[in-house]
Amino acid sequence: MKRLGIHSFVWTDGTTQQGLEMALEKSVEHGYRCIEFAYLRPELFDLDRLARKSQELDVQIGVTMGLPRDKDISSGDPDAVRAGHQMLSDAVRAVRDVGGDKLGGILYSAHTKYDRQPTGEGWKTSAGVIAEIGAEAREAGVMLTLEIVNRFETNLLNTTAQGLRFLDECGNPDVTLHLDTFHMQMEESDPAQAIRMAGDRLGYFHIGESNRGYLGCGTIAWEPIFDALLDIGYDRDVVFESFSTAVVDESLSLACAIWRNTWTENDPLAAHAKQFIEMKHAEARRRRTANAAA
Repeated sequence: MKRLGIHSFVWTDGTTQQGLEMALEKSVEHGYRCIEFAYLRPELFDLDRLARKSQELDVQIGVTMGLPRDKDISSGDPDAVRAGHQMLSDAVRAVRDVGGDKLGGILYSAHTKYDRQPTGEGWKTSAGVIAEIGAEAREAGVMLTLEIVNRFETNLLNTTAQGLRFLDECGNPDVTLHLDTFHMQMEESDPAQAIRMAGDRLGYFHIGESNRGYLGCGTIAWEPIFDALLDIGYDRDVVFESFSTAVVDESLSLACAIWRNTWTENDPLAAHAKQFIEMKHAEARRRRTANAAA
């Protein structure tokens, strides 16, 4: 992996400039080299100041987001598609202006539990918009990466295989996949094999436990995950993600179904996550060396 990072929601609800700057400082304090922010609206935050702060601290910024219902580019509503296209274009520019290097998340549909089946026309419309946004992102020096999430957060892309077909439909080689162990353990029959299937089209990777809490305290089999990342030569960022209502606001808690807290103190959580990920990565490297020598 290139850099080990942490989601800013471990530190702050992301609603204030002070909170985002504090998240940068806390991430570096714990030894993380990149941070993930949620959608940054330029009218609410001083992006130049955040960019300077990240440069001073030598921590890379990435941004993820999900589209709201009224800006769903997989919708049959042309007004929603246009609004979603504009929101994504604005987000690409904000990532560029804050010095970020990637825009990921649920960029291809609304972040919601749908009450209808996806349509072929919606799929094609979404793929067309993402192809255009991918070109804009390339011009801005930003990697566009699509997060594959569970069935309760989108109806369009729930598996790596679907994501790869969608990339083929986009026809833009600069658009990549964003995989997340929390979602994979629900939707993939074999998460490790899904990572291998993604191969060099994997642009971003989230580490999250099945219960959104401390790593190793859920049901995810971590050894195959880290073995698979080594198998494909994954050399991009790995970011730890976990949510608690002790930090994030009500709207995100509702969107992500955070009905109970698996943690309330963020410092020990962050310290444990870094140690756990580095340990599992080192164990995978030792297994690879031992297998090669056998």
